[in-house]
Order: sequence, then structure tokens, then C-alpha cells
Amino acid sequence: MKTKTIIGLEIHVELATETKMFCSCKNEFGAVPNTNVCPVCLGHPGALPQMNKKAVELAVKAGLAFNCDIRKDQKMDRKKYFYPDLVKGYQITQYDKPYATNGSLSLNSGKKIRIAEIHMEEDTAKSNHDENDATLMDYNRSGVPLIEIVSEPDMSSPEEAREYVETLASTLRFLDISDCIMAQGSMRVDVNINMEDLDTGKRSAIAEIKNINSIKAIENALKFEEERQRIELEKGEIGVKQTRRWDDDQGQTIHMRNKETGNDYRFSVEADIPEINLSDEYIDNIRDNLPELPKDKKKRYIDEYKLSEYDANLLANDRELASLFEETNELVKDSKSVANWILTELSRWLNEGEVSVGDMNLSVENFAKLIKLSNENKVNNKVAKKLLKEIFESDEDPEVLAKDRNLLQISDSSFLEEVVDEVLKENPESIADFKAGKDRALGYLVGQSMKKTKGKGNPQEINKLLQEKLRD
Repeated sequence: MKTKTIIGLEIHVELATETKMFCSCKNEFGAVPNTNVCPVCLGHPGALPQMNKKAVELAVKAGLAFNCDIRKDQKMDRKKYFYPDLVKGYQITQYDKPYATNGSLSLNSGKKIRIAEIHMEEDTAKSNHDENDATLMDYNRSGVPLIEIVSEPDMSSPEEAREYVETLASTLRFLDISDCIMAQGSMRVDVNINMEDLDTGKRSAIAEIKNINSIKAIENALKFEEERQRIELEKGEIGVKQTRRWDDDQGQTIHMRNKETGNDYRFSVEADIPEINLSDEYIDNIRDNLPELPKDKKKRYIDEYKLSEYDANLLANDRELASLFEETNELVKDSKSVANWILTELSRWLNEGEVSVGDMNLSVENFAKLIKLSNENKVNNKVAKKLLKEIFESDEDPEVLAKDRNLLQISDSSFLEEVVDEVLKENPESIADFKAGKDRALGYLVGQSMKKTKGKGNPQEINKLLQEKLRD
């Protein structure tokens, strides 16, 4: 039986604002429960919401980044349901006038995943379940600004769904719209999946999967569900539309409830918030100030700097690393060596010190000087790595340090020629071995020459001189 997988995603993303969507309470993860609250986000009678201007700006930025049409006349609506995490008995959201529609996101294959809409809304409170089976409510999250990004069912494999989420998250992080940390709940993904029997056209009932807390879990949950629904189709069954949850420990989706009827949220206009009108000038200003997006930056790094796809991807998806790479390369003029130093040695010290590029002491100027010292063979690679460790913390001039500590390599041809002549005179058997085709002899002679210079001789220059003299 030939089948086709049909996947659509609904992704909630918390916006990186300082305050909540409709009040001045802090938007802060990890605060003491129920400390970042006020009458507005606690839904007290008579408390009036006031729209967060920064949240609107970040939302529009996200819409533009994903090639959406931005609606200029917007309104907020009330989505009514009763649950402990919703103190007002309704959520302020957008129903029939989402602010962004008709967007898309391209995968590495070139396939475009359509984005049906993005709408703004407020987050709900967080339910914490304790060991006594009691549920405690933390209303710090209540009222935090969200966007919900709803894709069309254009993904046809778990791998495509994973790439879509990774690309979307990296773009939002790059634009400082959200940190998209799933473990902290700032990005939450619900997946919808069903299968089609291509021989009969019969489709299985859609399953919505919740409780997915990592990108890897998204892929695993979809793989499990793909196989479960394929087996149902093979039996001639289509199942029922349902909500399931992903259990990481068991490695399977588990039935929660059937969805026999649609939810009746009794939407109505949010009368406490006037209609939002965005001017062309406002939208164009945000569009004009969008930085180069990761996918475009990656392509440019490959085309212009001849970086590998792997290195280009790592640099392009981190705004701070990308900026450091470009600024350093302006001084060094050797893109491959700059990328290599950033992604290996520098990243090692960043990770060990648990600091970001923006917070490190090392300046671009001194980092570039160090790379040039190594590239020009003024210090050997081992010395350069040791110097990086030191200047990473002190931001001292690496060239001054190398001179003060007598670490600069000797490249004086006349001096090195004398050393080479002396080594050749002392090792006639190695000369004979080299001429007999034993390449190892050359390495030995280079090592002896380096020993005489106490490790300061330029190995490339020594190698060159030895080969010239051995072939005379």
C-alpha cells in the first residue's frame, strides 16, 4: 500500500518583550510564582487592557520575515472557555482578522511550506501538578504576549516537520523576536497528522498531538503516529479524530480524548481594545530594518566566502557569531581560517566560560591579530591556541604578548639556512634514507632543525630549505 503523510503545525511563540501583552507586569521566566501579576492579568472586574506596542512590532516583524501579507486594520477578539489557567473566562486573541496571512517558509530542498496565518494573543497561566495530585496555578505567564503560527498541511514527513520548526525557531531567535526555548515553554508546538492511501484516496482521521517538549520529540512523535495510522489504513480503518499526547519515556503517543465536535468558543469582539490601524509607513519601516535572514546569509557565505554548508549554517543561524565572523574577516581577509577559529577554538572558550560573543572580553581587533599571527606563521598553531586562551580573558594584544615572551617564530632565511646546514652535516644517514625514497627522513630532519631553534623556527621555511638542499 502506498501512502502519503500529511502534517500541519500550530506553533505558539512567546514574544521577547519586557512587559506583558496588556499590562505593565514583567514578562519574565522563572520568577517566584504569582509575583508578576496585577488586576489586568488576573482578570479583575473593571481592569482595562492596554496594547503593548513592542509586542505588535515584534509580531509584524515575524510576519514580514515569513513573507506574509500584513493586515492594516486589525481587531482583537474574546475566545471564551472555562479553565483554571484562564482567569477571565476568555482569552484575548484574533479570530477572523489575523494580522498576518499567506506566508511561507522554504526548506533546504527548496520546498515551500505555506503559512496560513499568524495571529496575536495573550498566554494563559501555567498549571503545576505536585506529588499529591494537586494542581497549583502560577499566573505569572498569564497575559504574556504570544503569536500563533499556523501552517498549511504541506509537510509530508517527520523530517520535513523537524526542519520547518528548526528553521522557524532559528529565524525568530535571529530577529530577537523570541528565544524559542521549548523547555521553558516560550515555544510550544502542536502537530496535526493524518495519512492518505494513494490507491483508494481514503484518509485516516486527523490526530492532534500535544505535550511535545523538544524538536527531537516532534520528529519521534510524528514517526510513531505515522506508523500507527498506516497500520490502521492497512486494516481498512480510518479511526476517529482525536487528541493524543506524546510520552517520551514510552516513546509513543497516547490517546487523550476524541474530537467528535468542534470547540464552540463563542468568539466576540474585544470591546475594551479599539481597532488597531497600522499605516503603510509603519509596516514599511519594520520591513526596511529587517536584517539579512539566516537562509540568505547562509547562501551568501557559501557563494561569497566559499565556506562549507556546515560552517555557513552554524555561523548564519547565530546573529552574534555571524557579526563576529564578518567583522573579523574584514581585518583578516581569510574567511575560511576566520570561520575555523570561531567555530573551534573560540567556541570552546565561549562554551567553557558560559558566555556569549556579546559578553566576552576579547575584542574583534585582538582576535583578528591572533589569527593573522598564525596565518603569517609568526607563531605556530600550538602557541596561537595558548595565546587565545589568555587573551580571551584579558583582551591583551597577542602580538605584544608574543614579542614579550619571545614566542615569535624565526623566519630569517640566512639564520635558518645555517641551522639546516648544521643538521644535514650531523645526519648523513638521514640524507641517504631520503634519497632512497624514505619520506619519513624529511620529517626527522625538520624535527632536528626545530629542536635547534628551540621550537621557534618557521617549520614551513625549514621544510622548504631542506628539500632544496636534499635535491641538489
